[in-house]
Amino acid sequence: MDDLGVAVVIEDDVDIRNLLEGVLTQAGFEVHTAAEGREGVEVVRHNKAQVVTLDIGLPDIDGFEVLRRIRNFSDAYVVMLTGRTDEPDLLSALNAGADDYIAKPFRPRELRARVAAMMRRPRHEVTGPPQAATWVEPPAAPATFTHAGVLQHNGLILNYRTRTVVIGEVNLGLTRSEFDLLHTLLRGEGAVCTRSDLVRAVRGDLYEPDAYISEADERAVEVHVGNLRRKLREDPVSPRWLQTVRGVGYRLAPTRTDLQGWPGADH
Repeated sequence: MDDLGVAVVIEDDVDIRNLLEGVLTQAGFEVHTAAEGREGVEVVRHNKAQVVTLDIGLPDIDGFEVLRRIRNFSDAYVVMLTGRTDEPDLLSALNAGADDYIAKPFRPRELRARVAAMMRRPRHEVTGPPQAATWVEPPAAPATFTHAGVLQHNGLILNYRTRTVVIGEVNLGLTRSEFDLLHTLLRGEGAVCTRSDLVRAVRGDLYEPDAYISEADERAVEVHVGNLRRKLREDPVSPRWLQTVRGVGYRLAPTRTDLQGWPGADH
């Protein structure tokens, strides 16, 4: 059995807590548990967890507050678990710094696949101060490769090796999921990516092609895309990077030659 490090389960329902503990132990983690939010924060801090499963509905403080406190000192992978799948909950969880979101009831196999997929991605996000970048003219075709791991489109430069996205002199500081979604769309070169395609992009290669994708999964992608558009300062009337294909998904906007600068860059 592989030693994957420490996982912490923060869950007040004893049956679900025991199930999560068993699944993660079998996967190769050293597992610690907590039944309340404040206790869970300290368990994560004390044990330097790599992975945290976090229930939203806890008896003392809710999961969103627990997540905010954890993010003050830890970059652990955090999976939120809840019986609620409304978009405001998804938005709150992802904005608070969650890496994934699973609706109850869940299948143990799916949880293991999602945790494994998250751990394939770099743990550290680049969220530091803006970094200088040389402005380049938009390429002749969508998402042109300039050199290994670097994609450009309409003034945006994505470097897969450093997991940075730069526009002009501004480093966007995307989350892991936002970066993976943008990278997938850039590589698609204008082809339509369905919401299911983008769910799999966020989950990683270990998310099986025939795995069940729920409405909550697809809504989570919509939230990620909305956050990504906000950081890109997209014009909803004439988008520069991401176009919605109604009822299907998203695709890369066409190459443009009429661009003068990044909207709002002077603010």
